Amino acid sequence: MTLSATALLPRIRNDYAGLRVVGDVHGDARAFAAAIEGAAEKRLFVLQLGDLTDRGPDNPATLRMACDLLDAGRGLFILGNHDHKLRRALAGALVRPDPEGLGVTLAQLEAAPDGPVLKARAMEAIGQAPAWLRLGPWLFVHGGFHPRMLREPSPPEAGTHKPEGLVPRALFGQVTSRTRADGYPERLHNWVHRIPSGITVYCGHEMRSLDGRPYVAVAAAGGRAVFLDTGAGKGGHLSWIDLPW
Repeated sequence: MTLSATALLPRIRNDYAGLRVVGDVHGDARAFAAAIEGAAEKRLFVLQLGDLTDRGPDNPATLRMACDLLDAGRGLFILGNHDHKLRRALAGALVRPDPEGLGVTLAQLEAAPDGPVLKARAMEAIGQAPAWLRLGPWLFVHGGFHPRMLREPSPPEAGTHKPEGLVPRALFGQVTSRTRADGYPERLHNWVHRIPSGITVYCGHEMRSLDGRPYVAVAAAGGRAVFLDTGAGKGGHLSWIDLPW
């Protein structure tokens, strides 16, 4: 069952000094381990924004750490588009693995000594990951925001189904039907300007910063979007932000 904010917030407020919000990991297990270790030292709950795997050097270790956080109740991750695609592939769906992305992850899982167990655990965890999560003035989502996310919880087990309703926005952001010269979809950021005053949306998915620091966009409606994908696993760095209560 998808973890609800109603159930989560009172517990982590009692047990933790705040949150450590971690951007896209993409298999950069060493950096993810450093983020988790630092969070434990500061008594912070780890909230990772999705896209755990693909491209990086150690995708199995990344999945193990994410699942260990879940099992220990010390963290969770938001559903990302790469996570959703990985689960589909592990479930036997016909997907085209990018040789530098999903192909790397699948090959590493095949070679892992605990591969079968890890695949099953990853499928379970991804299936239960929330597509978005609101905690007070903060909204956590992988790809993009919609105002209804402030009022509606993520559908249960969003990772097990074809993306529908608000889930495509959560996973992929806002895109046109065109493809950029680099092969990625052309993305729009109109959704940023619909974030109301007093709300901060923390997201990943798109590497909008090239200097290793998260990119902050101010909405016309008064809110903010903080983009935390700074290129981990893709030649950049893993970013995180600590949010004390």
